Amino acid sequence: MKLKVYRYQEGMEYPEYDSFEVEREPGLTVLGALLQIQEQLDDSLSFRYSCRGAVCGTCAMLINKVPALACRTQIEPLLKGDLQVSLFPYPGAEETVPWDAKKEVLIEPLPHMAVIKDLMVDMDKFFEYYHFIQPVFKPSDINPEKERLMDPQDVKKLEEYTSCILCAACFGACPVEGENPEYLGPAALAKLYRFHIDPREEDTSRLKIADIPPGWWACDSIGNCLRVCPKKVPPIKAINLAREELNEKK
Repeated sequence: MKLKVYRYQEGMEYPEYDSFEVEREPGLTVLGALLQIQEQLDDSLSFRYSCRGAVCGTCAMLINKVPALACRTQIEPLLKGDLQVSLFPYPGAEETVPWDAKKEVLIEPLPHMAVIKDLMVDMDKFFEYYHFIQPVFKPSDINPEKERLMDPQDVKKLEEYTSCILCAACFGACPVEGENPEYLGPAALAKLYRFHIDPREEDTSRLKIADIPPGWWACDSIGNCLRVCPKKVPPIKAINLAREELNEKK
């Protein structure tokens, strides 16, 4: 089976694509194929990975024009067309190279972030926006005498957003992010809303952190973020609820 892989390093005027033939193995993932290339064919190929279990979010990349985790995406279903995800089209995932989806898998870096080398992108902007929303729990009682009990319904609401692994797949799938680089993005806003609805929080003004043009109001409700999230976190739901609450207070 073939992989067509994006290649770039500092000094190149334009990126290139290399094709590799990898050994067919049952259950082979994109990450497994990249490791096979690195170990047997080209040790200069650069990409990030860590846990190999869809927990750390490190190996997110553009696979067949869809942001996804390389460790979780198997190649055989891709070639059969079984893992197709329909996304609202945007420039970051447009066709840039000839590619036959039935014969090869196209691997590229996540859009909206500068490429450092091959499949590695600069995540500084993504984490700058994440830090901007102050993702730190602020309880009313820092050292409680007893555990903080929560209503099961409140826990259920929180769990919709606590699964985010900060892989930035949503960031790379967001058309607004490509048009407005100052947009805080789906992951940061979903995380901000998660803290806002936490009943243990003392800070009741959290929503105002993103009550700015590149915050809640910049989203176009397209939904690519939810379609690519490996943990099914719903940023659109959080953004719409935050907008409703802010509008009610104005």
